[in-house]
Amino acid sequence: MKVPVIMLSSVTELHSYINHSQLTQELGGTREYCHEKWISHRIALEDFAMMVKKTAQTLQIFGTELAETELPNEIQDTTVLLSAHTSKKNKMKEDILVALGQGRRLLESINEPVVRDPDYNMSQEELENLATVQRLLSQLDETETAFDEFWLRHQTKLEQCLQLCHFENNHKEVRALLDQMSEKLTTFCDVGISPAHADHIFSELLAFEVKVCKQGQSPVTQPLCLEGDELIQKSHYAEESIRPKCTELRELSESVSSNLKSRKDHLLKAKELHHKLETASQWVDEGIYLLASQPVDKCQSHEGAELALQELERYLESANQNQLSSLNVIWSEYDTVLNQHFRKISQKQTSMQEMFDKRRMSLMKLAAKQTRPVQPVAPRPEAFIKSPLNSPGQSGNGHLHSRGNNSRQASLSEEEENLAVLRRHVMNELLETERAYVEELLCVLQGYASEMDNPSMFPLIPGPLQNKKEILFGNMPEIYRFHKRTFLMELEQYTDCPQLVGRCFLERMTDLQIYEKYCHNKPRSESLWRQCSDCAFFQVNKRHLVPLSFVLISEDLQEALTSIVGILKAVNDSMHLIAITGYEGNLSELGKLLMQGSFSVWTEHKKGHAKVKDLARFKPMQRHLFLHEKALLFCKRREENGEGYEKAPSYSFKQSLSMSAVGITENAKGDNKKFEVWCNSREEVYIVQAPTAEVKTTWVNEIRKVLTTQLQAYRGT
Repeated sequence: MKVPVIMLSSVTELHSYINHSQLTQELGGTREYCHEKWISHRIALEDFAMMVKKTAQTLQIFGTELAETELPNEIQDTTVLLSAHTSKKNKMKEDILVALGQGRRLLESINEPVVRDPDYNMSQEELENLATVQRLLSQLDETETAFDEFWLRHQTKLEQCLQLCHFENNHKEVRALLDQMSEKLTTFCDVGISPAHADHIFSELLAFEVKVCKQGQSPVTQPLCLEGDELIQKSHYAEESIRPKCTELRELSESVSSNLKSRKDHLLKAKELHHKLETASQWVDEGIYLLASQPVDKCQSHEGAELALQELERYLESANQNQLSSLNVIWSEYDTVLNQHFRKISQKQTSMQEMFDKRRMSLMKLAAKQTRPVQPVAPRPEAFIKSPLNSPGQSGNGHLHSRGNNSRQASLSEEEENLAVLRRHVMNELLETERAYVEELLCVLQGYASEMDNPSMFPLIPGPLQNKKEILFGNMPEIYRFHKRTFLMELEQYTDCPQLVGRCFLERMTDLQIYEKYCHNKPRSESLWRQCSDCAFFQVNKRHLVPLSFVLISEDLQEALTSIVGILKAVNDSMHLIAITGYEGNLSELGKLLMQGSFSVWTEHKKGHAKVKDLARFKPMQRHLFLHEKALLFCKRREENGEGYEKAPSYSFKQSLSMSAVGITENAKGDNKKFEVWCNSREEVYIVQAPTAEVKTTWVNEIRKVLTTQLQAYRGT
């Protein structure tokens, strides 16, 4: 391209080519122009344009990132994502505000001449710069508005996602709780084994109702369902997932409430039935004992038969007034809650009723026989009735006598039968109680003790209870094995001879000492139970039928066991005491029997200055010692011939030492199982060797108590 070039020699020649208004003052024109200002505006304008472009690109990238982000399923992940996106959004917002600020400052700089002089006319370049800045600001405002709208939608979606995560998490917890409540309600299907047990189950059900139920609906279900309804009303994007869950929770809650009401009604009937049956059982037992307590000999006379019959009629009348004469109404009304234990009451009642009917018929016959007129025959029948002998020739009187004897024998036979029924009744009660006790022990050991070793249960066991199973349950496994394998089996052997069942207790007196270990551990067990009874481990395992607190022996039972062991010991001691032969005095004058047992004994006697020992000094005598409050007896044990229960020992009396003249040396030389008993300033010395050191210590302590008591009594007088 060829461009003509004109060479000018002065500014004046320039004016002939270019108008004055288009030239600056330096060239003789009128146009105002600052090159530095133009450069400054141009640079600022280009920087602002680059900033707007960069901001738009950054917002586009961030928006694409938000749009492509997958919504998480966990609360923690959703919370972290929402926090991260919010931080980035705030940074984008800051960049937009910085760009807007820069554009406004540039716009003010361009408008400065007009602000300073309203009559100022902008040049074409200034007008173009002004339009460019205004266009970029408008574009930036539109970008900001679009981003805010997009962010609001994205933020709402993330918040709804977080709400959904919370709702689903709460739904899982509430669903698990409702399932747990349903499972817990299944444990209340048992009607109890006694009125106290039924009352305990019902009180637990009431506590359960107060804890987790409110106006027929779970207090944790209702708020969650309302929360779900609120999310649906606010057009939550997961409405189709929330609605079925709310429906499911309401149905489960209604099912639990209905089941709770049903269990409550069921247990109320069971409670009422238990108390009625307890009264009925008491009435049956009183009837059986009434029959057993009526003396046979007094019922043979007219007056005795009448009195006995009236006694039976009064008892039956009182039973009818209390609506206890028949249990048929109870069976029909509470048939749904009956079990085998309850039906035994009916069997007892039927058996007792039959005994009553037989006794009434017998007494009515006796009363009728006495009131019928008897033809007088000399000698009078009464004489023959009272006479033990009759002449075979006196056939008429002999017949009357025989009939009287037959009547008396029939009454005696009936009385023996009633007594046998009573014994069988007591024996059956004893066996049922023992079986129930064994089952309760097994329930606790399997349902609680074994679960403490279950790894899945470890998180539910609190710190104070960990590794404390032996403290909580003591030697309960040992008690269970004894009752299951030994005591129950031996009791069952006495089913056909209940009158001998006492021997089972006497023979197992030593084994029953296992309860002493349990009782010694009881304070620690109770303290641990009180501390941890409300923990989750016991709440979960309450599904077992027998509550742990029912089997953990109370202080009253502990005292009862101690008393029983003491009674058995006293009975055992008495049985040995009455087997002593050859004692010329009165054993009752020796005071209370404190202890008895077998020992090896050596004797030494001093006569003057000589010391005479037994010929068999190194071969001890076997003696059975009886320690009374006033004397110590030495006897020789002899085994009697016989088999089984008929084989019993006897004791030949050998020596008696008055406790007022006795001294004791606790330790004999050479053996920690020996001690010395002496009298008359050691003129007579008895070296006694116990089977064990513990037995020796027990005897020495008991003898010291006797001597100390005598000394205190002597000082008192």
